[in-house]
This record gives sequence, C-alpha cells and structure tokens, in this order.
Amino acid sequence: MRDKPCGDLRIYLEMEVRRVDCKDCGAVKGERLSWLNNPFYTKRFAYYVGKRCQNTTIREVADELCLDWKTVKSMEMDYMREKLKRAGNPTPRVLGMDEISVRKGHNYRIVVSDLERGRPIWFGGKDRTEESLDLFWEELGQKKAEKVRLVVMDMWEAFENSTVKNATQAAILYDKFHVMRKLGEAMDAIRRSEYSHLPKVERGYLKGNRYILLSHRQNLDLKGRKRLKALLAVNQRLNTAYVLKESFGQLWDYKYSAYAEKFFENWKSSLKGQNLKPYEKFSQMVERHWEGIVAHCKPENKVSLGFVEGLNNKIRVIQRRAYGLRDPEYLRLKVLTCTLPNF
Repeated sequence: MRDKPCGDLRIYLEMEVRRVDCKDCGAVKGERLSWLNNPFYTKRFAYYVGKRCQNTTIREVADELCLDWKTVKSMEMDYMREKLKRAGNPTPRVLGMDEISVRKGHNYRIVVSDLERGRPIWFGGKDRTEESLDLFWEELGQKKAEKVRLVVMDMWEAFENSTVKNATQAAILYDKFHVMRKLGEAMDAIRRSEYSHLPKVERGYLKGNRYILLSHRQNLDLKGRKRLKALLAVNQRLNTAYVLKESFGQLWDYKYSAYAEKFFENWKSSLKGQNLKPYEKFSQMVERHWEGIVAHCKPENKVSLGFVEGLNNKIRVIQRRAYGLRDPEYLRLKVLTCTLPNF
C-alpha cells in the first residue's frame, strides 16, 4: 500500500493483516488498524493528498503523484470530512444567510454561516425557497435554534418567513451590502433614463461611466474623480442622485434608532420635487423593511457583515477552478471546509 512520500521518493508499505475466526458468529474478520481505511493507501497519505488539493486542482495533483483522478477526488473528500469532524458540531448564536448560484438557469443553493466563528455550517436546499431553508432548521434542531439570537440576511421574503417560523426569538438584521446594492440599482436606473432622453450627439459623456457613478468617490483614482466631476457638472439630475446615494450610507453610522429614523426622514423629504422615481421606490422598500435595517443600532447586533459576501466570492473561485462542479456532495464539502484550518 502507498504511504506519504519522503521528498521525491514514493513510499510503499508491505505488511500482513491478521484474520481471525469469530467464535460468536463464525465469520472471518480482518484486523482493524486506526491508520488504515483503504487497502491501497494509508490514511496519512490520503490526508496528504487532500491537503494538496486545497490549493490546486485535482488533475494537477493526480498527474504529479501518478494517481487516478477519481482516487485523488476520493482522498480529498476523506480529508474534508475529517476537517469537519475536527471542527465539531456548531452551536451558532449569530447566523448569516445568503444564496449562491451553482449553475445557469436560476439554480440556487442556500449558504448558512456562523458569523461569530467565521465559518459556513450548512450548504444545501434545492432552491432559495422557504421550504429549502426549513431543511436547515430541521437539521439544526429545536434546542440549538432557540439559542440563535440574530440572523443576518438580505431582504428575501422566504428567508425571513422561515426564520420567524423556526427561531421566533431571533432578531433579523438586513445586510447593509444588499440594501446599498438596491440603491445602486436605483442609481443605475436614473442613469439609463437620462441616457435614453438625451439626443444621440449628447450621449457620449454618459457612455462608459456606469462604474464611476456606482462607486464611492474615495474609491476612485485621480482619473476617475476627474471624470466623475465632469459628468456631474453637466447633468443636474445625476448630480442630485449621486449626492443622495453617497449620503445614504451615513444611516449605518448612527448608534440610536431615533437618530437613524430622523436621518432617513430627512433623506426621504429631500426627494420631493426631484423627479427621482427609482429613489422613491427605494425609499418605500426601506420603509417596508425598516425594523430589520435599523436593528444595526443595537450594540448586541454589531457583527461583521462582510463575511457572507466574502464567502460567496470564495465559492465562485472554487467553481471557476474546477470549471464547474457536478458532484453536489463534493461542492458541499468544499464550501463547508473552505474557511477551516488545514491539519
């Protein structure tokens, strides 16, 4: 059987495994060895191969070690299962929920993360419906669900309904990233509206400036700031929309809900007479979800909101590296172990 290599040398072990006749059942049984799960390679060799696969593709590892592709994949899955076993069963108190597209055609899976420990704890479902998220709560169990005090999510109604049904004591906090993304979509709608109303000869200054309008000014380089200044100087409606977009982010700086509410009322009143219908729809959406947005003001709800989006980026990297993954169990293990330390 093959063992962990020593430098460039392959190591093979030759050994005898004892077999005995069982007096109780009369069957012949083999000796069980803690360091051996497979008759062709040792457990530490499987873990060595699995660890190598965390930073490179299965094909590259298989070619380097002269192994079959399916064998390397099986070893990596054994390694990832061991990582999950060592991490232990989670007992989360602060959860983050989001969906990720696994292939074209609106094919989604739900990712649930423990934000305090910074690790995904569940990846599954058939789509992003309430029934799919109910599977997570069922697997988590009622006792652990009762210990969840905060759930961070986007404004997807199915997630909220499932959480309210299964964890009645948990507060709901809407992710700032998703709220600001909705505002960015409203800003882009205004840009497209201005573009369509201008004569063709005057559309040139708007073309190619979508990224500049959606970015924060401090994130732009010197060239981008000059283009932004020139763009806003020639279009008053876009200038007003951009200033309102930039100022709305101050909502998350307030420590008291009363001050946050007063700021939003002032922001909403500034829309009067501006003819910014996409912003008016956005403000109505904020009003409908106000309790979940203003929940950030409570000191106990101060949690890192960037982990879920960062995890989504990691999942996309995993998918690109493998040029797509057709094995759902393999993808599940890759997602659940992507933030766990190697051993």
